[in-house]
Amino acid sequence: MSKPDELLVDIAATVESGQSNQMSLTVITGGAVITGRLAPEAVWRQRVREVLTDSPRLGEFADTFGEAAGAGGRPTHLHFHVARIIQGPVGIPETGGMYRVSIDDVSAWTVGDFSYSDH
Repeated sequence: MSKPDELLVDIAATVESGQSNQMSLTVITGGAVITGRLAPEAVWRQRVREVLTDSPRLGEFADTFGEAAGAGGRPTHLHFHVARIIQGPVGIPETGGMYRVSIDDVSAWTVGDFSYSDH
């Protein structure tokens, strides 16, 4: 989107202000469909940091996901956790992943998880 969708920005701001991770959203960005729950950026960064810290190969990147540099102001990104990229009839990864999507890059969206099949 050349100009961010203000309703989507408001949804992201509500997630940030309430520190809630229960808002489900599906977005189309760069031709990919991503569906899952939104998380506040601080919660998302903490979870990514935990995963990286536990990794013998990627542990050195954990500190990169510390505090957000530009905290405050209007959100510029959506932070998905327990999310999947929809590929045909399946969602990948099966266990859910963590994605950061620029609100400027969202071309369409809907509230709720998009249905997919694990088979």
